[in-house]
Amino acid sequence: MSENTTTLDPVGFDPTQGLQFGMYSLGDHLPNPADGSRVSAGERIREFVGYAQAAEEAGFDFFSVGESHQEFFASQAHAVILGAIAQATSTIRIGSTSTILSTSDPVRVFENFATIDHLSEGRAELVAGRASRIGLFELLGYDLRDYEELFEEKFDLLNTINREESVTWSGQFRAPLNNAEVLPRPEQNPLPIWRAVGGAPASAVKAGLAGVPMVMAHLGGTTSSFKPTVDAYRQAARHAGFDPAGLPIATAGFLYTAPTSQEALQGLYPHINEGMKRTNGQGMPKQLFAQSVDPASIVNIGSPQQVVEKILHQHEVFGHQRYLGQIDFGGMPYERVMKQIETIGSEIIPAVKKYTATKEAA
Repeated sequence: MSENTTTLDPVGFDPTQGLQFGMYSLGDHLPNPADGSRVSAGERIREFVGYAQAAEEAGFDFFSVGESHQEFFASQAHAVILGAIAQATSTIRIGSTSTILSTSDPVRVFENFATIDHLSEGRAELVAGRASRIGLFELLGYDLRDYEELFEEKFDLLNTINREESVTWSGQFRAPLNNAEVLPRPEQNPLPIWRAVGGAPASAVKAGLAGVPMVMAHLGGTTSSFKPTVDAYRQAARHAGFDPAGLPIATAGFLYTAPTSQEALQGLYPHINEGMKRTNGQGMPKQLFAQSVDPASIVNIGSPQQVVEKILHQHEVFGHQRYLGQIDFGGMPYERVMKQIETIGSEIIPAVKKYTATKEAA
């Protein structure tokens, strides 16, 4: 099969700069399990902007915030939050942790993110997801039985809008478009659009066949257990005529560091457990969580040196271009999140970049 000529790697990853390092928030708005206190929704929203500013200052490459439409979240209007972040920062790339495309109009999504791209002067990205929390289907008037079909159709339309300035399209769940011009066009051409993958090879295969970048999220497990998903993605891309070397991969999961692994476990566990209870209805078993400090675990918890070694191992296994850490989950106090950002920026990011950067070609 001849190689597909579709433009790849719209982000333009530079291997001489090493693995890109990012932070993401789901946008949760949870009480602190230590004392049950919870900031106001307005304060929580402003915290996201503060995190992005601190991450930029600390040397992070990317910051994102997710979309959710249920209790214990504050990021229902995540595109509005990203617009504020675009104005409050100047160099860090920004995007959605996951834009729930299944329950959104791709035309409006594209308009929003093209506008964010202009506000940020070409720093915006979009990660499209299917929703792990499904209450929004009823809230926004969609049938959960159409879960898969809604996403696939809308993802196809979103990518068509991104490629073509005049769109003629028809589908099952939306009125057809006839020579429609979707404006504004983004500053970047094309706008970087990723597909969120939960770790299952089936979704990764669809991302590869479409020739789009993949964000692979994970709650736990061994690094080696996720390699088949990465391999399936690249194999599918190659089968569809794309060059896998031009399709970036990002991984995303919990990140927390402390002077020792035991302190890291003690510091993070109450927040993970309470957060999982509140948002998913089931807490995190303590014995299972304790396995996160194992070198084989894909969860990056431990001392700064342990976290560096884990991320380097994951990069060796996956050959990915970006890592995203979830730092603020479960009612984590703002000051502690800011301290995490500072430590990661001074002790972890420089080491990761040093050992993953490739030399300039001769």
